[in-house]
Amino acid sequence: MFSFMVTKDGGLTTAGYGVTIAIAVVIFFVAGYLAGGRAKEDRMHVKQLTFCGMALALAYLTSYIQLFRMPYGGGVTLFSMLFVVLIGYWYGPKVGVMAGFVYGILQFIQEPYVLSFFQVCCDYLLAFAALGLGGLFLKQKNGLLKGYVVAVIARGAFHVLGGYLFWMSYMPENFPKVLAAVYPFVYNYGFLLAEGVLTILVLQIPALKNALERVSRIARGEGEAM
Repeated sequence: MFSFMVTKDGGLTTAGYGVTIAIAVVIFFVAGYLAGGRAKEDRMHVKQLTFCGMALALAYLTSYIQLFRMPYGGGVTLFSMLFVVLIGYWYGPKVGVMAGFVYGILQFIQEPYVLSFFQVCCDYLLAFAALGLGGLFLKQKNGLLKGYVVAVIARGAFHVLGGYLFWMSYMPENFPKVLAAVYPFVYNYGFLLAEGVLTILVLQIPALKNALERVSRIARGEGEAM
């Protein structure tokens, strides 16, 4: 069914890229229209769409800056996950999950690999949509930090599921056979937790922490830039 979109090596054809980009654009605008609920006044307005678009753009750009790259996908980036988590922290998990879903499509466009439709869902769509769960703690003290930790763990869970279902045959021969059952955990949470720890350390810098809170207030309409 999708043979015209996928090459024999698991990448995307020109048609595949075109269809994927079109789907991403449609989902982004539909999500923006519906995210706030049915009431017109509750739907995402231009300011929210602008902040979401800027955060997604920053996440996408920083995902290209990898401090460490894993051999079969994934790596430690320049805090790219944080920008997606921020959307959920600003506007709640509903908007965050939909923005993460769109970001997952962008990641698929950036570096596509297709084994099956469900594999694409695990590795891209659901994994990055899970970053939107960072919005679960938006009203709580240290909500960004709590949300970030939950988001990283949730993203890893989908990568691990995909690992068990589709990637076990790629396990290195020198990996201890007695530990084969935990290979997807070691592989995926290895790079996710590395980036996570670095990000949490950076978030403890008082100036940055205050700046992010200030931006968050502006994004929600609770304050204006001075």
